[in-house]
Formats: sequence, structure tokens, C-alpha cells
Amino acid sequence: MCRNIKTLYNFDPPATDEEIVAAALQFIRKISGFSKPSLVNQAAFDDAIEKIAEVSSHFLDTLETNSPPKNREVERSKARARNAKRYST
Repeated sequence: MCRNIKTLYNFDPPATDEEIVAAALQFIRKISGFSKPSLVNQAAFDDAIEKIAEVSSHFLDTLETNSPPKNREVERSKARARNAKRYST
């Protein structure tokens, strides 16, 4: 659904509050259809982002796994390799 929302769970170091808010913003933009809301909708937009970020943070904190945390740099390198392969001519 939202290609800009990245997986935030099970990374070392854990997702930051800023990353969680950024994901919430992308989600709200997607479901609302607004990249920037009008002034009349700004308060509702901001409130939704705050609530989604809060719920997401709680959700991430309560998840459990037996898998070792993923390394951000390794995952970033894998993504770059996939993109290079996908967009190479």
C-alpha cells in the first residue's frame, strides 16, 4: 500500500520516535489522499498522525520475536542492490 513506509520492527538500533512519526505521516497521507492538508483539516491531520504514531510505538514495544535484530546497514545494502537490479538497463 505505502511504499514509503519502511519496516520498523526488529532492528538494532530500534526505530526512533522520528521514524515512527514519519511512517504515521506517510500512512495518513495515503489514506487521506492529502500530501498537505488544508488549514481547516490541519488539526485533524496532526491529531491522526500523533495517535497513529503513539499506537505504532506501543505496538512495536509489545511485539516479541526469537529472531535476532536486523542490521540497518545490511538491510539498506540489500535494498540498494534490489533497486539497482530492478532499474538497470
